[in-house]
Amino acid sequence: MTDRPSYILFITDQQRYDHLGCNGHPVLRTPNIDAIAAEGVSYDRFYVASPVCMPNRASLMTCRMPSSHGVRSLGVPLGHENVTFVELLRAAGYDTALIGKSHLQNVSDWPVQIEPQISREGFTPPPAELAEAVRSDLDNDQYQYERQKFWQQDNPEVPLPYYGFDTYISVLRHGFNTGGHHERHVRDVAPEVHALRSRETQFPHDYSCPQAIRVKIPEEHYSTSYIADRVCEYLDSRRGNPDPFFLMVSFPDPHHPFTPPGKYWDMYRPEDMPVPQAYAANDWDPPDYVKIAERDRANDPSLGQNAGYTVAVSPREAQEARALTCGMIAMIDDAVGRIRDAAAEAGVMDNTVQIYTSDHGDHLGEHRLLFKGAEQYDSLTHVPFIWADPKGTSGQRSSDLGQTHDIGATILEHAGLEGAIGMQGTVMSVAGGAGRDAAHIQYETQRPQEAFGSRPRVHTVVHGQWRLSIYLGKCRNELFDLENDPGEMTNLWDSEDHAAVKAMLIEKLAELEIAVANRVPLPTAQA
Repeated sequence: MTDRPSYILFITDQQRYDHLGCNGHPVLRTPNIDAIAAEGVSYDRFYVASPVCMPNRASLMTCRMPSSHGVRSLGVPLGHENVTFVELLRAAGYDTALIGKSHLQNVSDWPVQIEPQISREGFTPPPAELAEAVRSDLDNDQYQYERQKFWQQDNPEVPLPYYGFDTYISVLRHGFNTGGHHERHVRDVAPEVHALRSRETQFPHDYSCPQAIRVKIPEEHYSTSYIADRVCEYLDSRRGNPDPFFLMVSFPDPHHPFTPPGKYWDMYRPEDMPVPQAYAANDWDPPDYVKIAERDRANDPSLGQNAGYTVAVSPREAQEARALTCGMIAMIDDAVGRIRDAAAEAGVMDNTVQIYTSDHGDHLGEHRLLFKGAEQYDSLTHVPFIWADPKGTSGQRSSDLGQTHDIGATILEHAGLEGAIGMQGTVMSVAGGAGRDAAHIQYETQRPQEAFGSRPRVHTVVHGQWRLSIYLGKCRNELFDLENDPGEMTNLWDSEDHAAVKAMLIEKLAELEIAVANRVPLPTAQA
């Protein structure tokens, strides 16, 4: 086993592709993450399987698309009938650990937002146990391990392995409101700090950006530091251990609320941040979802202070959100530096692949919007991906396409392990694979939205220089030329000059949808 490589997968939450120094950000400095890039290969065209946390993290774990693993939207836990690539590593003798955010199960007790089905007059509704077309047990006790109620018990213990992880140190939710092991740690060692975990106890500031909260939590008790501390301890414990390991280091930042602690709050100034193109494009005719967001925010300036969905923002608010996001990423970069040092001190760096990515992006003012939603803009779907193999290529950039559900497939290939039948990830070129010629993205949400309709669903293909998105419901479909219109300002869906391109992309999307239709469970007999 000693000749098999180990893996450290760094994953952040809601970090756009362009928010790294090595990916060309004009202000943000990320020397430690840049060092990983200098040691490996950085992908310029890496996309999520779904631009929202739970579905995309489930795709990471299962190497499958949301329509196949079942986590189509937020609110659907990952069923244990799904095999994860981490389980395959574990079965092959790997030690496995997740330190940080999981979000493979629900973390809130908020009620679902699906409109109830109303029975027609004269029709008898089905009994509750037959009301859904597929029976499931996704609300039983084994899917409650990331909820606050579970962690309020005297001695909560998550049964291991957890989706294949032998070690699971949890940090739930975001900002000042993190839960799991992190919250219990702070409450035990620094109860006075635990009492500061509130919007009402923040330092005064003059930011108007929704969910900008200047927390009084010291840097050493913030979630990013806690994760780095636990990871360093884990790596130190591996001194002399000959077994290979897979370690996922999962930071809840830079997801909103925008809460960089201590020095990271004012590390970057809003006025130094680029103003997004949409604010200067006087001839731009925004799509309906932008117009509705701007109308709603004008009617209620406080909109977005608690929401996790897309809201409209002013140019200044966009710059504030960007500055605070850069502060949170800078803190992550410092944590990555500490972890890399710990890995070197533990003597594991020479045979460990380092990987860096994120689960989705954030508008951060692009198209005058903040946060994320059903929109399919590059700012939400395009994320960093860096692969640094100490025995492989260094300091290179790749224009190959890759996606989140390719990560596990690529790790398994690199480790010399076969994947499970039905996994849909493509082996990337860093592990000798052919890669993919198109990115395929699926999105669904339970929240009814005026611009998109009830339970909006949208599927996207990125192929060559083009992005095509088809919305099920009210929203107009989209076609963008990413090469000549990188800001995605001109929708070409109705352009006669682009009819042939549109037809080609619709055919490509249909092929991709057919390719990811489930082929498991396998037949149990010929017939």
